[in-house]
Amino acid sequence: MLLGRAVLLGMRSRRYGRIVHIDSEVPGLPPPGSSAYATAKSAQIGLARSWACELAPSGITVNTVAPGFVPVERHADVPDATRDAYLASVPAGRMGTPADIAHAVSFLASEGADFITGQRIIVDGGRSPGS
Repeated sequence: MLLGRAVLLGMRSRRYGRIVHIDSEVPGLPPPGSSAYATAKSAQIGLARSWACELAPSGITVNTVAPGFVPVERHADVPDATRDAYLASVPAGRMGTPADIAHAVSFLASEGADFITGQRIIVDGGRSPGS
């Protein structure tokens, strides 16, 4: 939120800008013990949708990308059984990669997404029921 506020003046003066939040699949599929995280991410989604409406007249789009579980360094301690169970729930049959997330962000930041704002793209191989 603070970063967005810091760049909005310049975006408004140019009448152009792209804001892409990274949220999570957790608000739609919260595992036990994740209530604080799910609540924070849900608030982030609400902020993005509100900003999308407020900033669209200034040529600024605001969207979110919601990754599924992407095994990266911060997940090094996740037990194999947990990873295997998650993978079994992914219709695409594979875990996501950082590149999968980067492609969605890149698209939303591009000219091709000029008329897309207030949206949440879930990048999880078909695991979630939607936003």
